[in-house]
Amino acid sequence: MKADAIKLDGKAAGSVELNDEIFGLEPRKDILHRVVRWQRNKAMAGTHDTLGRSEVSYSTKKIYRQKGTGGARHGSRGAPIFRSGGIYKGPTPRSHAHELTKKFRKLGLKHALSAKVAAGELVIIEDINIKDAKTSALAKQVGALGWKRALIIDGAEVSADFARAAANISTLNVLPSQGANVYDILKSDTLVLTKAGVAALEARLS
Repeated sequence: MKADAIKLDGKAAGSVELNDEIFGLEPRKDILHRVVRWQRNKAMAGTHDTLGRSEVSYSTKKIYRQKGTGGARHGSRGAPIFRSGGIYKGPTPRSHAHELTKKFRKLGLKHALSAKVAAGELVIIEDINIKDAKTSALAKQVGALGWKRALIIDGAEVSADFARAAANISTLNVLPSQGANVYDILKSDTLVLTKAGVAALEARLS
């Protein structure tokens, strides 16, 4: 399929041929869900922790005599039944990551790109090289283009001047082609690919 390309100033910059096997698939929510879940679980710190019965700070002395109190038998104030006692089967540090094959992750990225094309949220630009690396100037250009919460994917390396200018614009996220991922693509309102980014993604996913 063909897609029109523009420049950062909004002027036309010809067209780009997009690979139908990457950008023309029928998006499947089940595939996208599995890949996003894999990404988010892998990113979880897993540092949640609670103190168990053996970890709370209490004396190990028997709290009262075994018989004659009319109450239940207890030996430790750190038992889970008491206030401030240990937590029974509470969370402990662990990894939430699970396996997902490279083939399936690659398929998920293809469906994410196709989903943006199907939704009309894909923009192709010639490049992101700018002469004046100022945040204010770039913010005006982005505002004029109408990009809201945009993800910009460049080629192997992102232009250093553009990255510096975009660093303080909260609605812009800039990634090299190798950093392209399903979660960030789906989270963005507008996906912006440079011509170099398109070529790099097609080489990566073909």
